[in-house]
Amino acid sequence: MTFKFDKLYRLGAWGAAACMVAICALIALQVTFRLVDALLVLVGLSRLGISITGVSEMASYLLVGATFLGLAYTFVHHAHIRVTLLISRLPSAVRVWFEVSGLIIALVISVLLTYGLIGLARESLQYNDVSSGFLSIPLWIPQVVLAVGVGLLALALLEALWMAGRIAIRDPSSFREATSIDDNEAH
Repeated sequence: MTFKFDKLYRLGAWGAAACMVAICALIALQVTFRLVDALLVLVGLSRLGISITGVSEMASYLLVGATFLGLAYTFVHHAHIRVTLLISRLPSAVRVWFEVSGLIIALVISVLLTYGLIGLARESLQYNDVSSGFLSIPLWIPQVVLAVGVGLLALALLEALWMAGRIAIRDPSSFREATSIDDNEAH
């Protein structure tokens, strides 16, 4: 399958990657500060006591960003776990309708989740909700990231549903489930 909004999904993947790099940088910096303190104590000097306040809080929000921004990309590149033990044994003409049904269910759930997350972010912005940690991060920021990630997944599901639906209506016997191997051959 060729997704028309693949560049958008890749942008989400880059955002997820940036979140992971930021997590690694924060943790590495915190470990480096602790290592410097330990070395100073080892040679008989006093600690510098430098640390980044709220590293775990920032890392947890960045992990949410990495997870949700990467949803659409992993879906279109067939990296999500799928249990196809039963339906893989069905004829193509039947299997395509199972695919369409599964995509409809996933799309409805993701659209409802996106709608709810947008409402939650709007409410957090309206009431100036902040996190209860050391940093008091405005909660609408991670909530918008969640909504964007799930919204991108909904768009990818809609595209996949459109393609599977066309096959199901036009020529169901030609349906072949896409795999990550097929995806690698396309690039």
